[in-house]
Amino acid sequence: MKYYVVDSFTEKMFSGNPAGVCLLEGEISEKLMQDIASENNLAETAFVRKNGDSYDLRWFTPEIEIDLCGHATLAAAFVILNFVDKARRGIIFNTRSGEIRVAVKKNIVDLNDVYEMDFPAWELKALEITELMGRAIGGANIKEAYLARDLILVLDSEEAVAGVAPDFELIREIPEAFALVVTARGNKSDFVSRFFAPKAGISEDHVTGSSHSELIPYWAKQLDKKVMTALQLSKRGGCIFCEHHGERVKIAGKAVLYMSGEIIYNKIKKGE
Repeated sequence: MKYYVVDSFTEKMFSGNPAGVCLLEGEISEKLMQDIASENNLAETAFVRKNGDSYDLRWFTPEIEIDLCGHATLAAAFVILNFVDKARRGIIFNTRSGEIRVAVKKNIVDLNDVYEMDFPAWELKALEITELMGRAIGGANIKEAYLARDLILVLDSEEAVAGVAPDFELIREIPEAFALVVTARGNKSDFVSRFFAPKAGISEDHVTGSSHSELIPYWAKQLDKKVMTALQLSKRGGCIFCEHHGERVKIAGKAVLYMSGEIIYNKIKKGE
């Protein structure tokens, strides 16, 4: 099968979030998908298969299949629109989270092309701040705590987010959340964040599109803004262009190809 690695939410190689994209010509087992994702050892590997005018899309970390992933969706759209269906300017993915549309659009910030994804907006439920939450992020001061898919901890400043020292074993002990996100107002962007998901085999994710399904509704209300720019403060870092549309959010970014090649599927299949 054709295999690509794409750096998402960046226009510069070796930054943003790398995702694997496997183009399937037929059905393969879930076990084989998981084995390939584990072998790739990227935060996410996307498996894409054409289905009429749309494409079926699934996402795997090195350890589990997940319900929604932003950077691997962007990577999959980038591959299809640049190397498979070059005449198209948009694509529909069928996923476990429903239909996801991706379109190539001019970004209003710098007027360059970005891949804009239409994602669900997730409602946040306020939580009481606990001692475990504080210890899990190295003792940083927590202003507010919320739960959607992930545990969202609002901190005092961008510097506080950048300085978080996560304890991954303690994060695993927090029962409510798939992952933990720390966020604050940004200095040069509207807001910043970091994302930790040790339960999914990911210590710190470089740039996490799906967490912005939670962050965009929160910050749109706090800042009274519909259109925002966000930065994720990982070692590689990345920029996300955000829009709030009620029950949906627009999450957009750029991408760059790192590599393309082939997974020797016939040899794998014999041992499946």
